[in-house]
Order: sequence, then structure tokens, then C-alpha cells
Amino acid sequence: MTSSTGSAQSGSSPIQRVLQRRWIGWGMLIVLGLAVLVRLVIALFQDPALFVQQILNGLELGFIYALIALGYTMVYGIVKLINFAHGDVFMVGAFVSYFAIRRFQMHLWFSALGVPEPFGTLLGSLLVILLAMAVCSLLAFTIERVAYKPLRTAPRISALITAIGVSFFLEYFGALPFVFTPDYISYQRPFEIVTWYIKDGIHVLPPGTQAPASALIFSSVFVIILLTSLVLVVALQFIVQRTKVGKAMRAAAYDKATARLMGINVDGVISATFGIGAALAGAAGMLYAVAFPQIVFGLGITPGLKAFVAAVVGGIGSIPGALVGALIMGQAETLSAGYISTPMRDVFAFTLLIIVLFVRPTGIFGEPTREKA
Repeated sequence: MTSSTGSAQSGSSPIQRVLQRRWIGWGMLIVLGLAVLVRLVIALFQDPALFVQQILNGLELGFIYALIALGYTMVYGIVKLINFAHGDVFMVGAFVSYFAIRRFQMHLWFSALGVPEPFGTLLGSLLVILLAMAVCSLLAFTIERVAYKPLRTAPRISALITAIGVSFFLEYFGALPFVFTPDYISYQRPFEIVTWYIKDGIHVLPPGTQAPASALIFSSVFVIILLTSLVLVVALQFIVQRTKVGKAMRAAAYDKATARLMGINVDGVISATFGIGAALAGAAGMLYAVAFPQIVFGLGITPGLKAFVAAVVGGIGSIPGALVGALIMGQAETLSAGYISTPMRDVFAFTLLIIVLFVRPTGIFGEPTREKA
């Protein structure tokens, strides 16, 4: 009697636990969603211009997170590795652009050759961001070949621990006095900031003046981040969907063994994936430094972690999921900082991750893993 009852309880307990988890997750999501909705509706009616301003700030931050999150999701989609060193590659991109601007004045090279302004500065800034992308791509390619490739057939935990070790190495190597130094460094923007405000039309805001009350303010930094991020995301989508490298990536992500039998150089595809993801992180590093002009050797820790959370929320392994998750993360962080409290921005971001994992463990666009025959 006792044994049969015990076996019945043990047989039903896993299902009960799963159902309980889902109900907890849905309950938390509904309660949090209603609380956030009420707070946002109140904020919208109190000051519509400020509310829209926070949305724009969230878009600016979200697109930067998206460029970092795409690297996480691409690498995981092929080798099932969480590359925790990716955030530090982002940091290297910020410092590469800093040295290119501060020491080599690379943003002024085209102007010195006689290219009229503002096209000279625009081309110079484009050259700086391409340099940051190239250096980060080469760095990630080297890391993959030296640290990750020898562990291709090792247990997954070995590669994960190695990724953490590479992350610490990049951070504390960068803190050395003859590398990036341990000090906070003011970032010199490669162009002058132009600010506009919207009230009865679009007007330029002169430096040192304040915009009229209830005006919507945005700057050239927002426009550059938005356009650059969209161009890079579209370029990535084109590479993945239309090029031979992209087709090889998708084949390797689906079944590496079969891809090898079809003549695909899987090791080369993996290295290319690391390089492309790191190039996007390098671009994000420069854009982040332009938006928040102060850099330090630990710059990549928090943005890298939040971009990883964004990739998980969107569905790690999914490129559209990384973009959507990053935009959600940017809005959640900005709105919580603006309408709850600044320290709550991180709490709210990671609470969002917990709730999403409760409700849908694979993320918004993620698909359950299937065993292949």
C-alpha cells in the first residue's frame, strides 16, 4: 500500500513540478506586466514628451546591445558555446577606436586629403569603425583557434570554463599600465554632436542652450547608432541568407557531421562565425563609447552580460530573436531607470530573464532542441 502510493507520487511529481513552474512564471509575468503597464500609462499621461524621450533612449541602448547579442547567438547556434569573452572583445573595439582617434587622428585623414566637410569627418569615422571591426575580428579568430578549437570534442563545460578564463585574461591584460591602464579614460568623439528638438517642427538646438519645455530631444549620436546598427544587421542577414558562407553556417548549425560529408570546412565556418560576431561587437564598442564617452578595461562586463541576457530572452541561436531581445532589454532598462529608480535598471533586466525562462525556457524565438536521426 505504502509502496504503491509512493510510486504514484514519484511518477506524477515531475509533471506537477513542471506545471507549478509554468504557473509561477505566468503569474509573475502577469503581475509584473500589469504593474508596468499601469506605471507606463500614468507616465504617458503625465508627460508624453518625456515618455517618448525614454523610448528613444531605449532604442539607442537596445541597438548597441543587439550588435553584441548577435555575436553570442551566432556562436551558440553553431558550437553551442556561450562565449563569455565576447563582452571583452567589445571593450577592445572601444579602445581600438579610442587610440585611432586620439593618437593617430584617423578620423581626420580624409579631411587632410581635401575631402570637404562634413563628408571628410564622416569617411574618417567610418574608417575608424572599420578598423575596430577588423581588429576585433582578428582577435576573436585568434582566440577561437588558440583557446576553443583544441576543445572542440571536449565536454562542453571545458570550453565554458576556458571562455571565462579568456574573459578574465583580456580584462586584466588590458588593465596593465602599458596596455589600456586601469584608469577611466575620457573618449574623444570623432565628430561634433548636433542636437535637435521637436516642437512645432524640427529645430537645431544651439550648444549651451536648453530646449523648450515638453520638447523631444535627439542628437546625431542617436541617428548614427540607429543607422549603423540597422545597416550592420541587414548586412548580417544578407550574409547568412544569401552567401555561401552563410549557407555553410546554417548547415553547420543544423548538423556538423553531415556538413563535413557535404564538403563544408566546418572549422573554417566556425572561425568565420567568431570573426563576424566579433566585428559586430567591435562596431558596438565604438558606438557605445561615442554615446557614453568614458571607457575602462572593465567596460565590456555589464553590456556583455546584458547582451547575453537579451540573446537568451529572444531565443539564443536566433538572429531575429537577438535583435528583438536586445530592443526589449534596452526599453526595460531605460524605462525602469526613468520611472522606478536608476539602481533598479539592472534588477528589472535580470528579473525579466528569470520570468522569460519560467514561461518559455527557449526564449521568444527559440525552438526546442530535437534529436536528429
